[in-house]
Amino acid sequence: MRVVALEEHFTVPALVKRIDPAAISRRGFKPRKPPVGRPNPMELVPEIGEIRLKSMDEAGITVQVLSNTGPGPDLVPGPDGVAIAREMNDYLAAAVAKHPDRFAGFAALPMQSPDACAAELQRSVKELRFRGALINGTTEGRFLDHPSYDGLLAAAVQLDVPIYIHPHLPPEPVRQAYYADLPDGTDRVLATAGWGWHQETAIHVLRMVMAGTLDKHPKLKLIIGHMGEMLPVMLARIDETSAADIEHLKRPPSRQIIDQVWITNSGIFSQPPFIAALQTFGIDRIMFSVDYPYAPNRKGREFLDGVALSPSDKEKLTHGNADALLKLKA
Repeated sequence: MRVVALEEHFTVPALVKRIDPAAISRRGFKPRKPPVGRPNPMELVPEIGEIRLKSMDEAGITVQVLSNTGPGPDLVPGPDGVAIAREMNDYLAAAVAKHPDRFAGFAALPMQSPDACAAELQRSVKELRFRGALINGTTEGRFLDHPSYDGLLAAAVQLDVPIYIHPHLPPEPVRQAYYADLPDGTDRVLATAGWGWHQETAIHVLRMVMAGTLDKHPKLKLIIGHMGEMLPVMLARIDETSAADIEHLKRPPSRQIIDQVWITNSGIFSQPPFIAALQTFGIDRIMFSVDYPYAPNRKGREFLDGVALSPSDKEKLTHGNADALLKLKA
């Protein structure tokens, strides 16, 4: 069966070296302990070739849609950030061109230069044939509901491509308020993959709902990972508690999210959250991802092999929904 994985990462060390180390440090990047008993993802992430393809083949993954993992051009203001984004996208396009049946791309954008984001998205889609863009969390404290990103959202609608909202490290004030004064290592886990990433991305989407951004752009398509970033179990609660305060919105929060958000399971391979996502979003809104190399392709395959779906619904999960949303050639 054809299998498309949507949240799969790469980096370009030569371009990362051009980013001010002080900016990287301020954003909260720190050395990570390598995982026990499997390869170090930080060593795998720059490679877009035989090692990656071998791992995909062993897990039966047909296509990876690749996106930049931080540090990236969103940390760099002005023309330098625009240039790094452009070069990173050109690098990815060249890698995809070597294996066009195995790889596709999401654009990296110069998020500190909002006026340049729409142009780079348009170039990436029209010239490089990318399938949308992926942004990493907030930029200088701004979410996508900020008016400066209205042009980017309008461009995504005009191009009919999705924006994948991926988590990022929390800003320093958030780290200090919620995750400080914990044993070394546990602070990072709680702030990122163990909890903080997911609530931040959920807030990102909810801000776009409550600010009226999704109502303003009703054809905007968003993707979020990690089995819906905890939103599936909270949508009914959000509708109930916000009913008296959302007269400015055209649709209830849950309706906006189910209408305009697709989710992937990236990095989450257990059944209970999948069941909650399935019952909330429906099978037409769920797509497969691994989160390679931060999660192993083998775990993704085990999840697919164990998920209880009809053959037609499994086809939607493994490739049908992604092929339709991203206009991938089957």
